[in-house]
Amino acid sequence: MWKRIRKTALYGIGLILLLALAGAVYQWNGERQDRSKYQPVGNVYDVFNHRMHLYAEGEGNTTVVFASGWGTVNPYSDFYPLYEGLRGHVKIAVYDRFGYGYSDTTGRKRDIDSITDELREVLRQSGQQPPYVLVGHSLGSLEVIRYAQRFPDEVKGIVMVDGGSPEYYKESPALTIIPIFQRLALKTGIIRTLYRFDGFADNMNDQRNALKLLPQELQELERRSTLLQLANRDMTDEIRQSRRNADTILKDKKAFDFPLTVLSADYFGKFANDKLWIDSQAAFPEWSSSGKQIIVPDSSHYLHQYKPDVVVEEILKVAR
Repeated sequence: MWKRIRKTALYGIGLILLLALAGAVYQWNGERQDRSKYQPVGNVYDVFNHRMHLYAEGEGNTTVVFASGWGTVNPYSDFYPLYEGLRGHVKIAVYDRFGYGYSDTTGRKRDIDSITDELREVLRQSGQQPPYVLVGHSLGSLEVIRYAQRFPDEVKGIVMVDGGSPEYYKESPALTIIPIFQRLALKTGIIRTLYRFDGFADNMNDQRNALKLLPQELQELERRSTLLQLANRDMTDEIRQSRRNADTILKDKKAFDFPLTVLSADYFGKFANDKLWIDSQAAFPEWSSSGKQIIVPDSSHYLHQYKPDVVVEEILKVAR
């Protein structure tokens, strides 16, 4: 009996390994095809010997710089719903951190001072002129706050789009197990296979309004970006460093003398389910002598994918 069980187990393991190998080949071939179609929409700059992408458009005297959230594989398409309302009033600069969008995956440590050094360098190389309005979504809040701490003369104001406070990230566990499983599912072809089933893309983007505000070609770009970039080593180290980065920022805490607007999603009435998040969002405006919080109804974490007009309005108020 035990021989039969062991034999069955070995066959099962062999079958799993064979399927994993077939999935890896499927992913490798698809990745090669996707890579050939994955062309930058903006310009690529040499930043510390690696390629970093920045998309710029618009007009006006103020440049609005966007910092995407953790795991947002293509910042250009993510912030797309905001461009129409902004481009006639301000300049827009959307940059891809290393490991995101069209930038290289580098293996550089994702400590917060390295990230802000890279941001400052790509802004300089691309010809952007301070002072900037900095817009941070989710974990992108940390680089926005740190940039303002290190280079306050280059900042006109800050808008957080459901961005977490340093206090919040200091207390939150760095869930590195998530990108590890995501990467495994990606490299074995599981995610690429699931995209072939109706409804999977919507489930992948359930906090992003199922990408309903993006045209079809950008929805396809999101799929391709996910299959190329998801949970790479730079993203993984970024979440691993999140608590340490928050601690670095908190050690230099001092109220800014420029405006800070904190836009908080109400998570469709479920906002009250996370006390740590609620309390930290309410206290976040204290990072500025002229801070305020606005709770945006009928929205989720990617608030700009639900209520772009609200986000545009608040950005323009700070930019004036």
